[in-house]
Formats: sequence, C-alpha cells, structure tokens
Amino acid sequence: MANSSDWISALRLRTLPLSISGILVGSFIAVFQGFWNPIIFSLALSTTLLFQILSNLANDLGDSLKGADNSDRVGPMRAVQSGAISKSAMKSAVILTSVLSFISAGFLIYFGTKNLSISSVYIYIGLAIASVLAAITYTIGKKAYGYNGMGDLFVFIFFGLVSVIGVYPLFSDTLSWILIFPAITIGFLSTAVLNLNNLRDRENDEKVGKRTLVVKLGASNAKKYHYFLILSAFTSWILFLIFTKNWLGFISLIPIILFIKHLLFVSKNTVPKELDSQLKIVALGTFFISILYVISVSINQWVL
Repeated sequence: MANSSDWISALRLRTLPLSISGILVGSFIAVFQGFWNPIIFSLALSTTLLFQILSNLANDLGDSLKGADNSDRVGPMRAVQSGAISKSAMKSAVILTSVLSFISAGFLIYFGTKNLSISSVYIYIGLAIASVLAAITYTIGKKAYGYNGMGDLFVFIFFGLVSVIGVYPLFSDTLSWILIFPAITIGFLSTAVLNLNNLRDRENDEKVGKRTLVVKLGASNAKKYHYFLILSAFTSWILFLIFTKNWLGFISLIPIILFIKHLLFVSKNTVPKELDSQLKIVALGTFFISILYVISVSINQWVL
C-alpha cells in the first residue's frame, strides 16, 4: 500500500510553480489597472493547482498504461511505473482530483462571473470542463494528444491563453488587448518546458511510439524551435512592459540571465539525460518572472 511520501512524489510538486505563473500575471495585470479580489485570486490559484495535480496523476497513469514509462526512460521514476502506487489507486486519485477541480472551478465561476453575461458564464464552465479533459487525455485514451505531437499546442493554450487572459475578466469584468503579450510569454515559456522534457525523452519516446513534436521534428530542429519559444517569449514580455508603461516591471527581466545560460547549455548538449537539470531552470525562471512582476505591481499600487 502506498504511503504519504509516495503520493507526495506522485503529485510532482516541482511542476506547481510553473502552473500558477499565468494566474499570477493575469491577476496582477488586473491589480495594475485597479481591480482586486482576494477571494477570486485564491480560488483561481486553487483551481489551477488542482488542474496541474490532476494532469500529473493522469500522466503518471497514462504513460504507465502505454509503456512510455519503462526502464529506458531518462527522467525520474514515476509512481505507477515503480509499483509504489497501484493502477487502481491512481485511477481513484484521478477521479477524486477531477471532482475537487470541478468544485473549485465552480466556486471560482460563481464568485468571478457575478457581473458577467450568462454567455460568459457558459464559456467559463466550458473552459473548466475542457481543462479537466485536457489534463486527463494528454496521456490517457486511444487518442491521447500527448502521443501525436499536440501537447505543445495544448500547453500554450491552457498555460498561456486560458490562464492569463481567462483570469483577468474575473477581476475586471472586461477584456484588454494587452493581455495577448503576457499570454504569449507564459504560454511559450511553458511550452519550452514541455519541449525540453521531450528533448530529454526523445529516444525512448520514439521507441514506444510516442510521437511528440520533438520526435517529429528531430533533435536539431527541436532545439531551433526551443530557441524560438524563449526568444519570442521575452520579446513579447518586453513589449508588454513598454505598452503598459510599468517601468518598475522591468525587474522581472532579471531571470533572463538564467535563460541565456540555459540556451547556451542546450545548444552544446549532446546527452539527452543531462537536459533534466535544465527543466527546473526554465520552470522556476518563468515563475520568478511572474513573482517579480507581482512585486513590481504591488509596489506601484500599494507602496508608492
């Protein structure tokens, strides 16, 4: 029987900071423009964290069922793969987390859409359902999109567009064109994490028939794609800061030093398993950008 440490490991806590980066940015763009609601902010965070945990658990189960998690896999040992957690127990955990995700999303929609139209309410309900389905079907099911090269697109949509653009109207009751720039930034950087993960696992993924975008592109082109994602993300972020005239927000560019070193590492890398250490650099680097942006907005709005 699995113990608490097995379940904590299965939650893959290191993925959680990246998952809330878009929520932090979208929420504090609203703060920068004079909108704030701590209840909505807390519910947005809890809902996003539950979606990510659901994705992690479902991914653990799905890759095990499909044989992608095997002795040849480069990354850390997974819970079902290692036998620490049974498949039936993981299925139950996926169901429970799905229910908790819907409950949290329901409260978020209730408190966040009081001043929005009924059509907007339906859109958010649809997004909640889509988020749960996307978390599960990444690796589970006959047509799991993570196995046909669609994972990058879904990460960009849900980590970037849905997180940043989706949370903003819950505070402000409106939308703004400026949101597209930070949405691109967080979306591209999140996609870069997935691309890096798939670069690390490319050889094993190809063996087991997991046709990720990296497998389709090949290692060389996947590296070029990686450079594009990160350079475009920072270009979009700089444009966002300029357009919003948040000059203090330029402190959020401090992590660019980490990303420059990261790109140099990737360009010289020839051993896929060595890329594992770079995952936390991109993921935490993205999180630090969002945290520094939060700090800059907080100083602007509540200190100066």
